[in-house]
Amino acid sequence: MFSLRNKIAIVTGASQGIGKTTAQLFSKSGAHVVCIARNEEKIKNLANTISKNGHSASYNSCDISDGDLFQDTIKSVINDYGKIDILINNAGITRDSLVLRMKNHQWDEVLNTNLKGAFYATKSVLRSMMKNKYGRIINITSIVGLQGNSGQSNYSASKAGLIGFSQSVAKEVASRGITINCIAPGWIETEMTSDLPQDIKSEIIKSIPIGKTGTTEDIAYTALFLASKESKYITGQTITVDGGRVIN
Repeated sequence: MFSLRNKIAIVTGASQGIGKTTAQLFSKSGAHVVCIARNEEKIKNLANTISKNGHSASYNSCDISDGDLFQDTIKSVINDYGKIDILINNAGITRDSLVLRMKNHQWDEVLNTNLKGAFYATKSVLRSMMKNKYGRIINITSIVGLQGNSGQSNYSASKAGLIGFSQSVAKEVASRGITINCIAPGWIETEMTSDLPQDIKSEIIKSIPIGKTGTTEDIAYTALFLASKESKYITGQTITVDGGRVIN
């Protein structure tokens, strides 16, 4: 159950956090994982570690906000392995600011990476998936894309846009055996959140019914289910993994 044997998977933002854990879990589940991130040293080390543990991985260093470069990178993966079965659009950045103080470049940088990067990747893999009549695309969004957050209008817009994008494309390709779903993490312990003051963390935990923050494994296991054949009748959905902080 939930086997990814003989599948080729791309994970963006694989150098740390959710992306790194997802790449490791997918490789353990039988997939060959192509790790993509800007930091070549980190993803090279990750791919090497996965290989040393008896699993299969490779890496490509790429800035996903560069459309031509990113699309060329994905085409090279298809040329090397003959297909792409699974795409995890995980890479994302923040450039937080109140909207009145936000610089144009802060808006553009977040939208270019978080939303346009997913567009570039999805467009690049669809032809291969349609040919094989199989594909799983999983977009990592955020509860901030569902309810907004002060000081994060650019991030919120990018993540809300990713949900709408996923729903639209899911309708376009559902008849071809391709599913597209989103995961909306809540508060997850990663390198990005580890430096926050304890008093802020304590206040956030008070808003979580389960009473604790999540882990990268919580997101990776949800992605594993959505990437598997067992999820074949689920598409266009957003699964919130947040300990109950946002209860629909």
